[in-house]
Formats: sequence, C-alpha cells, structure tokens
Amino acid sequence: MKKKLYIQFESNYFDKIINQKRIEMIKLIKKKIKISSINDLLDIGTTEDVSAKSSNIFCKMLNIIPTHKSISNQKITNTRFKVRKKKSITSSFSQKEINLLKSDLVISSATIEHVGSFKNQVKKVKNMINLSKRYFIITTPNNHYPIEFHTKLPLIHWFPKKIYRKILLFLNMDYFANEKNLNLLSKKELDNILSIFNKKIEYRIYEIKFLFFVSNFLAICKIKNK
Repeated sequence: MKKKLYIQFESNYFDKIINQKRIEMIKLIKKKIKISSINDLLDIGTTEDVSAKSSNIFCKMLNIIPTHKSISNQKITNTRFKVRKKKSITSSFSQKEINLLKSDLVISSATIEHVGSFKNQVKKVKNMINLSKRYFIITTPNNHYPIEFHTKLPLIHWFPKKIYRKILLFLNMDYFANEKNLNLLSKKELDNILSIFNKKIEYRIYEIKFLFFVSNFLAICKIKNK
C-alpha cells in the first residue's frame, strides 16, 4: 500500500514565522479599522487545536470586541465563541443562520486556499459578504513566495498547478496534491475573485513581506453603504 505523507502545518520554526506575520497583519487591521466600533466578530475556519501560538490569533488579539462567533468544519468547544456553527463556509446558509451569525467584522485567516476550486473560493467570498454587516478580511499565503509553507518545499509550487500536484503525488504528499485541500492564490487571482463583487464591496489588498519577498496577502473589504 502506498504510504501517505502528511506534514504538520506548523513546526516550531514555521509557527514562529506564521505567528509573527499574523501579528503584523493584525496591527495593520487596527490601523485601517476602528476596532472599538466593532460589536461582534465572526471567525471563519476556527481551529479547535490551540497548541500553536498562531491558532485563532486574530480572535485572541482582537479580544476587545465584545462578541465572538465561529464557523468551522471542526466541532469548536472554546467558550470564547458565543455562537459556534459546524459547517463549511462554501455551503448554503439559511436566512436564520445568516441572522444568527452576521457580524460587524468577518475574518478568514489562511482558509481560502483550503476550500478547493476557484468556484468554491468565489462561493466562500459571497457567503462572507452575506455574513458581514460592515467589514470582512481575508488573509492567504502568496503562491509566488519561494517556499510553500504547507509542504515546506521550495520553488516547485511555481510550476503549473497540474504539474505541481503530480510532483506532490510522487513525493507521497497526497493530501496537499488534492485541490480541495490546497489551492494557492496569487495576488491577481485573489483580486479576480474579489472584483466579481465590485458592486457590493470596496477592498484593498495589502502585501506582507518576509525576507524581502511578499509572503502573504491581506485583503480588507468594506460592504458598500455601510
């Protein structure tokens, strides 16, 4: 039987880098959004694992916001989140669910690359718009950064996606070779997704750098007329 190789998303070293970059993004968010005016925060893709310092760090560092809510495909037991919904963000939401979960600020930290196809990524953003009263934020790693932070491998993710996935299969990294588990974005691809909703949102994509290269993107989006 072919042995499958699963690599932990965060070793101690990589967790330190990820944590540092997320703190940098949170500081930028605080400069662009008046956090004291935010009454509730909805976290998309919450993790139950709290062993890594970077786990749910946006919620930890935005704890002045009175009410935190969560949507995750995991069962979340953390009582920080007053409302917890076990559901995929690419699913359809009833009006009752939207009314329950809708928040001033919706955050998706490093999850859009894990929802699968371009169509699913668009559906995710559409749902975030419906679930947001005022703002929503998307962070994602840059597909053009020299090291791919999930596999910890350099450069091979620059090949066309079909070739890249074949290489991962050859290396027994079946999990990351599957588009539904990892579909990295460039700045242009992220912009293409957000621009679909130009009539509903205003947005700006910020670049976060690590070792002189852009490692992450931070999209701060505002619902129009809000």
